[in-house]
Amino acid sequence: MSKKTIKSGVKMLSIIEGLKELEGARITELADHLDMTKATVHHHLSTLEQEEYVVKENKTYYTGLRFLELGERARDRLKIQKVAQPEIEKLATETGELANVAVEEHGWVVYLYRARGEDAVHLDTYTGKRVLPHCTALGKAMIAHFDEQRVEEIISRFGLPANTEHTITDRDQLFQELEEIRKSGIAFDREEAFSGLRCIAVPIVDNSGNAVGAISVSGPTSRMKGERFKKELPETIDRAANVIELNITYS
Repeated sequence: MSKKTIKSGVKMLSIIEGLKELEGARITELADHLDMTKATVHHHLSTLEQEEYVVKENKTYYTGLRFLELGERARDRLKIQKVAQPEIEKLATETGELANVAVEEHGWVVYLYRARGEDAVHLDTYTGKRVLPHCTALGKAMIAHFDEQRVEEIISRFGLPANTEHTITDRDQLFQELEEIRKSGIAFDREEAFSGLRCIAVPIVDNSGNAVGAISVSGPTSRMKGERFKKELPETIDRAANVIELNITYS
């Protein structure tokens, strides 16, 4: 593959990402956002529209529903998604909170499925959303089972940016917490991703000891405290994780 073809592909992917970030945009707006010429943006958008990956409403372009088909295909190939879904729904019903299952891909935490309990908070997260692992209970639960070199590679690529004043931004502090997670089997997010929100996660581990994903329950600090936060919910999530692990292994 030629360098020209590679650069062209990177530009097209950047344009798709730009449309997602801006939640739709006109050519001039997108060109300014990506620091590209209007001609380049127009050329790629025309191709994407022709191939039905974007739609144009008046003069504004949006990502099209064809991406939904691709995303569903990508998600459905993962056994953990199918196995975990009923347990995530049970967790949401039992706890009344927001329950999640996620996997790691390219150093990101990717949400596969979410279920809302009766009292669940509304967050700017959705199936397919990617977040960094160091500031989430889901992410820390998984990378605690990665070898040190892989964790170092993730840190080297993304750094440890602060989402809130509580986010762990120190490498040594993160590795110390990962060691604690390996011993306890429980990961906590103490307002590290969102202010006012806490989360508890448990890794999903296969027979080889590899973390193939994680499940969690999230809720406001007003409810995620005391014995409920430290003991009751961790035990509930751990039981669900055990069921998922057994089903992944033997189903």
